[in-house]
Amino acid sequence: MSGNAGGGSHGGSPKSWLAVITILVGSTLSGVALTIGPNWVLVWAGVGICAIGGVLALLFDIMSDVIVDKPRVPLAEAHPMAKRMH
Repeated sequence: MSGNAGGGSHGGSPKSWLAVITILVGSTLSGVALTIGPNWVLVWAGVGICAIGGVLALLFDIMSDVIVDKPRVPLAEAHPMAKRMH
């Protein structure tokens, strides 16, 4: 991210990553609990953790956290020689 002066970044903020990691931990816990048992208490604990992560994502408004880059230029417009090669 440091070499991106003036451009956009898709890195997200730490609070957004907290929500994503919370959802990931809950999903992992549920998945592991299903494969080792199934251990339904741990499955539902993982579902609860995912729900908490979803609430965090809504509170932190993580979908508006991404900075969009400038539109990309098609290859043919960026390099005139590309048209001649085809």
